[in-house]
Amino acid sequence: MALDAGFRPSERSEMGRQIRRRDWSATVLGAIEHWPTSLCVLLDTVLDAPLPMCILWGEAGLQLYNDAHAAAIGNHHPGALGMPLQHTAREAWPAMLEAYQKLVRDEACLLRHQYLPGPGQHGTGQWFDLSISPIRNGSGVAGQLLCLRPSEDEALRRREVEMNMITDALPVLIGFVDKDLRYRYNNRHYEEWFGHSPAWLYGKHLVDVVGERAFNARSCEIAKALEGEDVIFEAFMPHQDGSQRQSLMHYLPRRDDSGEVQGFVVLAQDVSERWEAEQALRELNDTLESRIQERTTALAEVYERLLTEMASREQAQEALRQAQKMETVGQLTGGIAHDFNNMLTGIIGGLDLIQRYNQSGRHGETQRFIDAAVTSANRAAALTHRLLAFARRQPLNLKRVDLNELVDSMRDLIVRTLGSHILVDALLQPDLWPANSDENQLESGLLNLVINARDAMPDGGSLYIATANVTLQQGEVGELPAGRYVSLSVIDSGCGMTPKVLAAAFEPFFTTKPIGQGTGLGLSMIYGFARQAGGHVQLRSEPGNGTEVILYLPAHHSLLATEAAVPPLAQTTQAARGEAVLVVEDDPAVRLLVLDVLGMLGYCALEAAEANAAVKLLQSDERIDLLVSDVGLPGMNGRQLADVAREHRPGLRVLFMTGYAEQAISSGFLDAGMDLISKPFTIDQLAARVRKMLVDMP
Repeated sequence: MALDAGFRPSERSEMGRQIRRRDWSATVLGAIEHWPTSLCVLLDTVLDAPLPMCILWGEAGLQLYNDAHAAAIGNHHPGALGMPLQHTAREAWPAMLEAYQKLVRDEACLLRHQYLPGPGQHGTGQWFDLSISPIRNGSGVAGQLLCLRPSEDEALRRREVEMNMITDALPVLIGFVDKDLRYRYNNRHYEEWFGHSPAWLYGKHLVDVVGERAFNARSCEIAKALEGEDVIFEAFMPHQDGSQRQSLMHYLPRRDDSGEVQGFVVLAQDVSERWEAEQALRELNDTLESRIQERTTALAEVYERLLTEMASREQAQEALRQAQKMETVGQLTGGIAHDFNNMLTGIIGGLDLIQRYNQSGRHGETQRFIDAAVTSANRAAALTHRLLAFARRQPLNLKRVDLNELVDSMRDLIVRTLGSHILVDALLQPDLWPANSDENQLESGLLNLVINARDAMPDGGSLYIATANVTLQQGEVGELPAGRYVSLSVIDSGCGMTPKVLAAAFEPFFTTKPIGQGTGLGLSMIYGFARQAGGHVQLRSEPGNGTEVILYLPAHHSLLATEAAVPPLAQTTQAARGEAVLVVEDDPAVRLLVLDVLGMLGYCALEAAEANAAVKLLQSDERIDLLVSDVGLPGMNGRQLADVAREHRPGLRVLFMTGYAEQAISSGFLDAGMDLISKPFTIDQLAARVRKMLVDMP
């Protein structure tokens, strides 16, 4: 029965518009104007339906469907429109095609949990419940109505997602091959191995995936798996890079509810590296004995040569060490002997003349010899301090120091030292950070640098003294840690240094000056002082282009705070009424000197030659306001004595005396109420230090 010529499918849907625009005259259905009424009525209903629906018309099952069905079949649309079902469902939906082909045309069919691959090469598929119902007309069954409904079994979908996540995470190939040897599932490692997507692999025959050679090689294992046997074996499998890789295969049969084998799960693991290692081991074992003999002989020869070379190298190194040792000893011995002999000559000769003049009654003529002896003694003390500075063993009084103020205060001295033939200029950075340093040592170091610059410019030149704030990164300058530093640079336009002289500039007693004009300790003292203070020294020089010495000192921890004013000492160093000082010194001459000075100043002076005798006095009822002790006492040292003293007299002030005190420069040596004075010291220095400690008492 035909419709009126004016009939057209509804245009309310996209598929209605596509069906209207299509020329059907060349198809089995013929022109749309001649379609049966039953088909047209049903088609209008299907086009308006929200669920995926498809009319399978006639014996061939020609497909006419709505928008929802077009979306469900993805890439198969629009090719499926008007085509027999078997042309499109063979790959996308083999289970549905099989059910359709077995279907009795006048009976309905329901298929649950059917998987339909998603659109696109890597599309995610869906699970559907599928119903097929006969379409009846007056003469019988004209076709079938296919209806898709998303599966309501949410647990199945979750298991599917979880299973995919698990199988994709495992480092093996996991797939399922049905009894027709077609892939129905594979994880992502199949794509990495073969270079094909899961969508491409789906429905492919096993031989099309692994190749004929590999398929034939495992035909026996495949047959066993289909018979229900669990099979484990090793075999080569082709890889997308063209290689044949050794794989460990595991076929696990899968059965339905009736126990019939429906296919098998494939587990494949790449064991090429292990297999190659085993092959190499087998080859090695075949030739191991001969190779061991060859290697043993070669190692014996190498060992003999090594022993000979080590003996020769040890002799050379020992000779080099001995030569370096003798050179260093020679430098130290020569330098110290030269300087100290000159100083001792002045001291001994001056004292000898003073003694002779006193014996002859010429007391008024001794002052010049006294002055000469004092000068020589002070020079000897300065040399000792320089040696200690290089060894980083002199005690430092680290505090807040303004480098700009220090340079300004020394400007006149620097100008007089350099002479009128040298131009002096200072480039001082404004808002300079305070440095954490020993002011006295810094003054001495700067003066040494100025003298070295003067000697490098005998015909005149220019000298620049510069300061700057510097922020350093770890390892940027020597071994200094990252942080804030203050730099002091001394730059001259003198003759410069050769690379050889530059390399040895910081060595003690190394000097390029004529004999008698320098000890060679100036730069070494500065280097030792800088390292002990937590800083560094850089030296830059080229022959004919002058020299630059840069001294880096750590910035004071309080960059903005100003140092609190130190209250001035009393105008007199004389003792107050009754003040008592305990002197502990094992050297009789030094002990006598300190006792005489204290007595001269009016103090009640108590003495002890060693710590045990001092402890007895500390345990007595004697008044003791201050403990003055040498650090290097025999037995119990001065620091230990101070601890014992404070057990009996809490808060007792302690002044340490030292000529060489490694402990004094270590962190935590001095507690509150303790101070240190370095030997040798003058009477005025000792008197001022004792008075200061007693005045500062609470």
